[in-house]
Amino acid sequence: MSGFVEKPEPLQVPGLVHLHTGKVRDLYRNEAGDLVMVASDRISAYDWVLPTEIPDKGRVLTQLSLWWFDKLTDLAPNHVISTDLPDGAPAHWAGRTLICKSLRMAPVECVARGYLTGSGLAEYRQTRTVCGLALPEGLVDGSELPGPIFTPATKAAVGDHDENVSYEEVARQVGAESAALLRRTTLDVYGRARDIARDRGIILADTKFEFGFDADDQLVLADEVLTPDSSRFWPAASWEPGHAQPSYDKQYVRDWLTSSASGWDRASEQPPPELPAEVVDATRAKYLEAYELLTGTRW
Repeated sequence: MSGFVEKPEPLQVPGLVHLHTGKVRDLYRNEAGDLVMVASDRISAYDWVLPTEIPDKGRVLTQLSLWWFDKLTDLAPNHVISTDLPDGAPAHWAGRTLICKSLRMAPVECVARGYLTGSGLAEYRQTRTVCGLALPEGLVDGSELPGPIFTPATKAAVGDHDENVSYEEVARQVGAESAALLRRTTLDVYGRARDIARDRGIILADTKFEFGFDADDQLVLADEVLTPDSSRFWPAASWEPGHAQPSYDKQYVRDWLTSSASGWDRASEQPPPELPAEVVDATRAKYLEAYELLTGTRW
């Protein structure tokens, strides 16, 4: 049974009501009715939230999301109201906390893919499709697609897999007009981000967005955006289709967990062990490298 190895107790902060503890983020509501989103340093792999944290990870995700929100605001407004620390909040929340609009969230992960890998590759090998979309013959792991595609997925609870769904299923859930808007905006935002990343020597292979609707039924970009947790970033200089690509994410964690060094059997129901210091350090370095390459600023 996957999920949290050790589920943290939420902090009690005057004026804030705790709503949810997610894989990475803790969600509160303030007295004005706004959401307060706090990005922890937790890390997940293989549907487990691990017992070891990656120092500064939450701040990196938050600051990178803010940088991207600024680049995308003409394509999609975002949910950020303020980055000010709420009164009474602990000092370690600084740099990892966003006060956000409360939205009516779309019930799907909006995934854009420009390259074939991951669950898309697994489906393609069986059916030559991804989420029911037909793709050409001859593609391999890491191939660039003829054009970006919208491949939505269900939102899974902690410990469960997201599952790819068809566009028709999205239309059934949210209506044809909203489904078309989600697809168009997802691909527009992906296209902008892909070009920005490419100029910095990084391939944005795929990414997932979360959207919600505000009180005026305007579509709003929410949650984190275009971070190593929500996206596959590959070094452009070493891109070579035909095998798994090196990436700016938690690959060090995944590789160690599935190695003999960890002593962990992924197929068992036993929780994974603590991460060794060298894996923590290497993973932190990858997050920082992605931040610095994309933003052009030192952490």
